[in-house]
Formats: sequence, structure tokens, C-alpha cells
Amino acid sequence: MASLLFPSSLLSLQPPFPSPSSQVQCLKRGVFAPRDSISPSVSSSSTSLPSSSTSNLIPQVVVTRERGKNKQIIKALEKHGISSLELPLIQHSRGPDFDRLASVLTDKSFDWIIITSPEAGSVFLEAWKAASSPKVKVGVVGGGTARVFEEAMQSAKGLLQVAFTPSKATGKVLASELPENVGKRSSVLYPASLKASNEIEEGLSRRGFEVLRLNTYTTVPVQSVDAMLLQQALSAPVLSVASPSAVRAWLNLIQNAEQWSNYVACIGETTASAARRLGLKNVYHPDQPGLEGWVESIREALAAHEGLHRFK
Repeated sequence: MASLLFPSSLLSLQPPFPSPSSQVQCLKRGVFAPRDSISPSVSSSSTSLPSSSTSNLIPQVVVTRERGKNKQIIKALEKHGISSLELPLIQHSRGPDFDRLASVLTDKSFDWIIITSPEAGSVFLEAWKAASSPKVKVGVVGGGTARVFEEAMQSAKGLLQVAFTPSKATGKVLASELPENVGKRSSVLYPASLKASNEIEEGLSRRGFEVLRLNTYTTVPVQSVDAMLLQQALSAPVLSVASPSAVRAWLNLIQNAEQWSNYVACIGETTASAARRLGLKNVYHPDQPGLEGWVESIREALAAHEGLHRFK
């Protein structure tokens, strides 16, 4: 397993570690008690992870979404007896166009609102409510993003409608399949991450759509991580990532990617392409982005790891 050394300044923002005795008590409950807003935690099934000490606690998978958004994947993995360590690598912050979104929704109507991530959906809903909930028709990239709107639609009395999901959950397919108006130019509002590619607005513009993109949020690396849990993450066979930003954050964190060659399970093709482009080798991803496919890719990566090490 990989074992890398890090400059002490990298972790200097982290509070002191708890005493070994208190940490062992946490491990016996199968979870690390969080010490601050970004400290990682471990989820373990009783058959997968020993709990007698931190030295032999090696999770099978590292989950890296922002704090509070790893519960679904952790529960899905537990159903397969797969243990996980939560190590948030990214966090969201407001983008340069965040304050414009509510006023744009108040002043102008659009044929489509295009949402391509759960975070973009959450930010949009906040602005939509601030704009007194105008009637909107939403197109989403996939089922995971659509779920963000379920509660709001129940109370929206028809003012909010998720009316389109592409045949494949990618921006390219969404841009090629979004229905257009007959006889007049269709207008699109695209609230997005500052770091999202131009694929959607360029694809829609080529088809004749009028697109207004607002960069309403951005993704940044977490400020610090727990050094002990980072060492456990380095030993885990599989790293799971849900965005190119998470891949970049991991590589910046470990600093020497050549000494780390474990497996990477990506939520979809876009993240997998970024991982390969950044030099990672053992990269897995589902054909169709989403939770179920992601879990299967994690299982495939684990199987490949176990097959490689079976006769060593």
C-alpha cells in the first residue's frame, strides 16, 4: 500500500489529534467523531473492518464528496458489505453571479432552466424562492439532480416542473436532445458552476438556443484534512470521486501521484476523463452516470484490486 510523506505546513490548520484512547473508543462505534466542520469520518461494517486500533483500520473505499453529501453512497456501499472512509476533498462557495440569479428570474422568463448538478439545483431553488417562485420549466442532466427538486415540486402548485432528462446523463447529450420551440428561438437560463465546461451553452447555441449562463457557485478544495485519516485513505484500495475538482484536490493533497497507484472509481465519464488526463491509471466509471452505476464501478475496482493482490 502507498505511504507518502507530506510537508507539515499542509496540515497546519488542523486541530490537535485526540488521545489514542479516545480515538479507539470512536472506532469501536464504527465512526470517527467529527472534530470540526471538515474532518473526515469512517463508516464500517462489522465484517469488513477491524476496530481494535487505528493501525489496522483500512477502509475499502474513500468517499470524497463535500461534507454532508456522502450519506447515499456510504449506505449503498454498506449494502454490499463495503466499508468506507469519508474524506471530503471539496466544498462549495458562492460564484460571481450568485446575487444576479434571483433578479434575473424576477425580470425575465425562460423556456428552459438547465440544471446539471445537485448543488446547482440547490442554489437555483434558493434564488427561485427569493424571486417569489415564478413559473419555470426545468431540464436536468440525470436522476440524482432531479431528486433535488422533488420536495419543492410538491409544494409549488405547478409553478416548478422538471420536464426533461436526456437519454444519457451527460452535458453533451443534454445539449443535443433538449426540445426546442417550433417557430421561435428558445431561451435557456443555465445556472452553473464557475468551473463547469462550456459544453452545454456551446452545444445549445449551435442549435439556435439563446443561452444565458450564470456562474452561481464554485468548487474549492477543503482547507485542511486529518493527517491520520489521510494515511488511511492512501492505503484504501479505491478512491471514489464525483467531479474533476475532487480529482484535482486529491492530487494536490498527495503531492506525489507517482507513488500512489490505487484504483479510482468515478461517478461518470467526465470525471473519469479528467482523472486520466491528470495522470491516474486505474480508472473506472459507469456508462450511465448515477449512484447505482457508481457503486458497480467501485465494486469492479475492488475486484480488480483483489485479483491483482490475491497471489502476492
